[in-house]
Amino acid sequence: QLQFVESGGGLVQPGGSLSLSCTGSRYTVDNYHIAWFRQAPGKEREGVSCISSSGGTTTYADSVKGRFTISRDNAKNTVYLQMDALKPEDTAIYYCVAESTRCGSPLRPFGSWGRGTQVTVSS
Repeated sequence: QLQFVESGGGLVQPGGSLSLSCTGSRYTVDNYHIAWFRQAPGKEREGVSCISSSGGTTTYADSVKGRFTISRDNAKNTVYLQMDALKPEDTAIYYCVAESTRCGSPLRPFGSWGRGTQVTVSS
């Protein structure tokens, strides 16, 4: 199954920062467009950001634009999501997944969802 592993979540105060990582185990990330999604309690999973396989295209949800930055280092088999100026409404489980489009809208993930990484923004 095509699946990636998320890490880097934690508890942070409002206004703080976290950096999430997405790595491949059985598969490497370098062949895939990668998207970050999140799911808050009681809400549907939503797309947060996407990066094309080359890194040349990046997209962001309006709610995180200007605060989150997606990047990738294919040599390290890792995609990153730098999250700054975090807000309580960013609290969610964050997932990375392969994306079938070149970060088009809407995002069309494929493969399997991983366990995700919990991000909690609270004072």
